[in-house]
Amino acid sequence: MLASEGAAGVRIDRIAARLGLSKGSFHHHFAGADGYKRELLAHYESSCVDALDSAIARVGDDATVPAVLETLTGLIRSDGPGLYRPELDVAVRAWSTSEPEVREVQQRIDTARIDALQRVWGRAVPSAADARLSALLPYLLAVGAAVVVPPVAADDLRRLYEMLLPLVPTD
Repeated sequence: MLASEGAAGVRIDRIAARLGLSKGSFHHHFAGADGYKRELLAHYESSCVDALDSAIARVGDDATVPAVLETLTGLIRSDGPGLYRPELDVAVRAWSTSEPEVREVQQRIDTARIDALQRVWGRAVPSAADARLSALLPYLLAVGAAVVVPPVAADDLRRLYEMLLPLVPTD
């Protein structure tokens, strides 16, 4: 509901009705609306950070930077959750403009994702500053692709990354 309706859709009455639960049981399970919001944000943060970290780890520490980035590029797809979920990303980013708790979560997600990409790029560029700038390029491309209206399709974003892959230095 967050992805399709934004923060306005994150209401216990609407979610409980969609799940066929009573509002009382929903409140009891999540200790109220604030408890639900905290758990939703924790789940979102964990899934965002873990998906990227797991994908990088599966490739292995000895993989080349082009190999890691090629693997990540392959995980941008329209047929499943993958690494690119523009509707959810836009909803949380919009929500973060009005809710400090959500803004903190979004900031931690952005920092963790950029840090992960910086660690990958650090294998191929001469300095930490270069690694950070190199990490920003693909990350900002994904963020920008998500926030334009309508969002860039996953298959098109993947093709954009594929166009950039030949520019990646080898280790």
